[in-house]
Amino acid sequence: MAVIWMLLNMLTACMAINMEATGSHSMFSCEPITLRMCQGLSYNTTFMPNLLNHYDQQSAALAMEPFHPMVNLECSTEIRPFLCALYAPVCTEYGHVTLPCRRLCQRAKSDCYKLMDMFGVSWPDEMECSRFPECDESYPRTVDLLPSSDGTEESPSSVQRDYGFWCPRELKIDPDLGYSFMGVRDCSPPCPNMYFRKDELIFSRYFIGVVSIVCLSATLFTFLTFLIDVGRFRYPERPIIFYAVCYMMVSLVFFLGFLLEDGVSCNTASTGRFRASTVTQGSHNKACTLLFMTLYFFTMAGSVWWVILTITWFLAAVPKWGSEAIEKKALLFHAVAWGVPGTLTITLMAMNKIEGDSMSGVCFVGLYDLMALRWFLLVPLALDVVVGVVLLLAGIAALNRVRMEIPLEKENQDKLVKFMIRIGVFSVLYLVPLLTVIGCYLYEHSYRSVWENTWVQERCREYHIPCPIKVEQTSRPDIALFLIKYLMMLVVGIPSVFWVGSKKTCFEWASFFTGHRRKDAVNESRQVLQEPDFTQLLLRDPNTPVVRKSRGTSTQGTSTHASSTHLAMLDEPPSASTSRASSVRSKASSYHGSLHRSRDERYTAFSYRGAEDRLPHGSTLRLNDPLQHSNVNRLDSHSRHGSLQRLESQSRHSSVRDLSITAQAIQSGPGNGIHPVVEEDGTKA
Repeated sequence: MAVIWMLLNMLTACMAINMEATGSHSMFSCEPITLRMCQGLSYNTTFMPNLLNHYDQQSAALAMEPFHPMVNLECSTEIRPFLCALYAPVCTEYGHVTLPCRRLCQRAKSDCYKLMDMFGVSWPDEMECSRFPECDESYPRTVDLLPSSDGTEESPSSVQRDYGFWCPRELKIDPDLGYSFMGVRDCSPPCPNMYFRKDELIFSRYFIGVVSIVCLSATLFTFLTFLIDVGRFRYPERPIIFYAVCYMMVSLVFFLGFLLEDGVSCNTASTGRFRASTVTQGSHNKACTLLFMTLYFFTMAGSVWWVILTITWFLAAVPKWGSEAIEKKALLFHAVAWGVPGTLTITLMAMNKIEGDSMSGVCFVGLYDLMALRWFLLVPLALDVVVGVVLLLAGIAALNRVRMEIPLEKENQDKLVKFMIRIGVFSVLYLVPLLTVIGCYLYEHSYRSVWENTWVQERCREYHIPCPIKVEQTSRPDIALFLIKYLMMLVVGIPSVFWVGSKKTCFEWASFFTGHRRKDAVNESRQVLQEPDFTQLLLRDPNTPVVRKSRGTSTQGTSTHASSTHLAMLDEPPSASTSRASSVRSKASSYHGSLHRSRDERYTAFSYRGAEDRLPHGSTLRLNDPLQHSNVNRLDSHSRHGSLQRLESQSRHSSVRDLSITAQAIQSGPGNGIHPVVEEDGTKA
């Protein structure tokens, strides 16, 4: 039992003084003792690092300086051999790690405790007597100096011990900056990148720069197309625009990193202090912090906006919500899309997890810290993929069920099929790059420790640090893996061009460059961007209905047929809209009245009371009395007659004159029976 107890105590001591193995072993040679305090002992050779993890005798001498008064005043005869047993342990020919006895520690501490208190020196925790084996012998013990019984003939100049990674002097950083590298504090990775050659880094920098320019151009085109005609992109497809804006900012940050090279991502070398160029960490570098905030925030926001896009498609396809009903939830969408990435960004800044990327010139997270890579990149991106795919499949299944079960016109059925194909292709173009990025992150997470051990093995002699001699696996990363990761991080924003690319987009850009536009894009953009009024939505009484200007889409309880038709007509060109409007006019339905062509190329019910009383598309007239009913019948009759006359003579002037006469006749009556329609709540839509 005593032997077991001694072994347990020795094991506890070894763990307490930070001697646990890290998967690699190092070989050291015995060296003469140069410490002035430890001269003249019963042994004259030692090895480094010592039991207190001092790499060389110079650092051990600096750590022993607070104990010089106690040794010089000879407060105890045991204090000097006890300190030397820890700071300059004996180097035996058999590689034994020897510890001083507990009684030796207790006598040294009890004799010098008062004098230490007088000089303001505290007894270190790593020197607590309970951590040493129970014995009462001087150091070194006789058993430690005896040869082993098995007669092993090893070189008397070498021992093997477990030390792990020691930060080279060239990579050490000031303690107040909070740097860490491979689990060692106040240490930073070398810059440029520790895994690749200089020519590989130059190629990767230009590769990332070119790809960022292409992606920036594509996403900027999407955003400018949106600004030309804001009213065209309404919910459920509005999130595509914000998604494109997010990846436009991501591409812009990578382009800035290409221009800055490693001026922001790396700390400059200090020759006088023997400091090499190291990777920037933390938030002390303002430029690096700004690049990190922009890149990480918009990367996460882009993935959240894709999830919101699948949510809006789901609401439009399954519960049959209209465009304006979904738009009522815009405040909630924006709060989630910007709030969640903002919270993650602030959390990373508070945890000081910012790291420079010498390959791309930007600052990001998870480049050297596996914990940050796991919880702040892999988990959020994987969660976005799972939620988005589930909602996307549910929406596509609902649209397909509508197509199979409910009879639609041939034209609408073809448009619905095309819309489903567009959703599928757009989603594949987004998911393939994103899943590739996640796969690259998982590969890095699995092999990062192997790459680091391989780097230590290759550079240990250059940095004069312990070299690992028993590494089970060695591997170097392939630069193609990192190039694919950066490529997919950028091209994930390009699918937005696929969505806005259509004949209608070509017509709008042609009209924009030729100047033949019949509407003020700036004023309309300002009008649409201000709807809905979020302040009024927050401050209004919950029971008060919201009256909104209609832009051609009804939020009333629509049928499955109407909702599916609306989804199919989200992006049809002007020619298709005109042909469809002509067909509707030829049918001359009694509940539509005369049709008026709005600014967004849709046909809505004509209003005789101005823009405020314009009826939403699909809303029915309210008839209060027989006189109003007869007035509306006269209006319907005149409308059909005017529509047929326009189709035959193709004269817009005569149709407007007929409609004006009809409007005057109706206004002469007690009331025209046309009232503003109050939108129902989005939950009823």
